[in-house]
Amino acid sequence: MELSTVRDGLRPAHLPKVGTPAGNCYHSRVITEQAILKKLRKACLRLPGATETVTFGHPTFQVQKKTFAVLEEYKGELGICVKVGTLLQDVFLKDPRFFRTPYIGKQGWVTLRVHAAPLHWEEVAALVEGSHRDVAPAKKDEATSRRKKSGTSKRS
Repeated sequence: MELSTVRDGLRPAHLPKVGTPAGNCYHSRVITEQAILKKLRKACLRLPGATETVTFGHPTFQVQKKTFAVLEEYKGELGICVKVGTLLQDVFLKDPRFFRTPYIGKQGWVTLRVHAAPLHWEEVAALVEGSHRDVAPAKKDEATSRRKKSGTSKRS
C-alpha cells in the first residue's frame, strides 16, 4: 500500500488529505457526532446492565458503574474509547485508526478515530461487547450464591 505523509504521520494514499472539503478527517463522507452517538448508544445499551451517563463532559457507557465505552474528542479528533486489555492493545495500535487512550491507555484502553475511515458498525459493536465483557463484574456461580444465602457450605 502506498503511503503519503500527513501532519501526524502516514496515511494510505487513496484517502483524501487532511484539510480537504471533508474537514479535519480522512474520508469525505462525514458522519455527525450526534449520529455517531445515536449508533454507539444503540450498540452499548443493548448489552446487559448497560447504562449511559456523562463523565468529564463525555457520553459514557457503564455496567455496574464501571466504564466500558466513551465517545470523546481529544485534540480535535472524535473517538470511541474501549478497553481491549493490555495483551491485545499492541495489535490495535498497529492499525492507524487507533491510538492509546490518554490517561487510561496503560490499563489496556484504545481509541478508534471516528473520522479516520468509514466506520464499520459491526466492528464497533464487537469492540464495545468485548470491552463490556472485560469490565463487567464476574457473575457469581449460582450455587455458591445460594449456599451463602442459606448459610451452608460446600463441605457440609
